Amino acid sequence: MKNRTILIGPTGFLGPAFLKFDSSIIAVGRNRPPAGLSNDFVKIGGDLDFSPLNSVDFDNIIFLIGSSDHKTLNAHPTMALEKNVLALSKFLTFLKDSKRQVKKIINFTTMLQYDSLKMILPCDESQPRDPSVNNYVMSKYVSELITQQYRDTFSIIDVRISNVYGPTPLYRPDIVPSLIWSILEDGSASVWNKAPKRDFIFIEDAVNAVLQLIKSNYSGPINLGSGTSSSVFELCAYLERLSGITIDDKSIPVAGHMEFCQDISLIRSIIDWAPQFSLSQGLEKTFSEMQFLHKNRNKN
Repeated sequence: MKNRTILIGPTGFLGPAFLKFDSSIIAVGRNRPPAGLSNDFVKIGGDLDFSPLNSVDFDNIIFLIGSSDHKTLNAHPTMALEKNVLALSKFLTFLKDSKRQVKKIINFTTMLQYDSLKMILPCDESQPRDPSVNNYVMSKYVSELITQQYRDTFSIIDVRISNVYGPTPLYRPDIVPSLIWSILEDGSASVWNKAPKRDFIFIEDAVNAVLQLIKSNYSGPINLGSGTSSSVFELCAYLERLSGITIDDKSIPVAGHMEFCQDISLIRSIIDWAPQFSLSQGLEKTFSEMQFLHKNRNKN
């Protein structure tokens, strides 16, 4: 029996990683996925007209339309809602109105919604959340309220992902790609503060987990991380060894979680999965592939 998956939003960071991992996944978006991917592509309208999907046979959806550019979203009064809530709401309404029978919908939210003042580490899915932190966090919190409205009709998993990283040609504000691109292009790099501890998960581990979750019977929120905590200092030390470049610590106070670690007991009880990459292994692969991208970009 067919069990086809569509991925909506194929041009960002996560989308191409899924498409590369599984060439049978159908890419759906306003723009084609990056060159070199052989996945079938379905174009939707710039106004998020999902009607082209009426002629597509699919059972599962990975929904990735949105933005994680915190700086831009938090500087604008409505952009976070427009990008991370309205598109999701419009798609779920389309799906329900079309009376499609689907097996699973994957929606991505964030671990940043957990209340840094009240949570207990390692942080499980029942911990208190605080949507008032900023526009980005609020939009991801609201996206889970939207999925809850439709959970009586569809099986939906809200993936509360931690600090996912991996090789990318994109200039992203996340700490790993921003540091690596700075090292490769400028020969120098710095961070605001090396003290915070985060839960970093390599993109291949994250993709593998989600593709297994699609086949599960679970519906609801779920943590996705490595289950371990590593400091920004450790992260920088690994990158310094790989690059030979010293990363400066500006010692600027930062907001948010000063220490965070996901409790991944729930996801491990649902699927046969565990992270395969340590932080050092993931960074080594990420740095090597981005070094290759940088050299080829300069040749062109």
